[in-house]
Amino acid sequence: MTKAKSLTTGDIAQYCDVNLRTVIRWIDKGSLKGYKLPGRGNNRVTVEDFLIFLKENNMPIPEDFLPDNKTILVVDDDENMASAIKRVLKNAGFECDTAVNGFLAGSKLMQRQPALMTLDLSMPGLNGFELLQHLRKQEEFSHLKILVISALNQDSLDKAITLGANAAISKPFDKEHLISIVNQLTQ
Repeated sequence: MTKAKSLTTGDIAQYCDVNLRTVIRWIDKGSLKGYKLPGRGNNRVTVEDFLIFLKENNMPIPEDFLPDNKTILVVDDDENMASAIKRVLKNAGFECDTAVNGFLAGSKLMQRQPALMTLDLSMPGLNGFELLQHLRKQEEFSHLKILVISALNQDSLDKAITLGANAAISKPFDKEHLISIVNQLTQ
């Protein structure tokens, strides 16, 4: 995601492929939340408000604001399993980080902004179901793809999909199947 905290009307005009005056009208009408700089009164819009505007108006999110599709956060309290998942994905060309519990996962999600997270459902403290429910309520994680990888039964995998996971597979997993699903989700 871009490091800029705010955008100029010119930036927004470029991203949306519209005239600068159109962006100024959006701000003046209140459709796009903006603020004026002291002095000359130039308009600025926070990145967060720009993304909200795009979503509310069913406009595409520019690539600059989408997470890097090669970054994956592996969340599993079994360090051997996390290492195995990470190794398979790294060999397939992905950049990976791991978290051993739901709380650490939340922190790393904020720092890394991954495109995809693999998630074990059975973890101490904040379990996978709770983390999934929490993330799906957060606007900043609306683009995050979540792949559940769990040894729990099919009903639990189905429940994870119902709660917002994009896909779910059973442990032990087939390496090629894992890579295939991750590639599909990160396209």
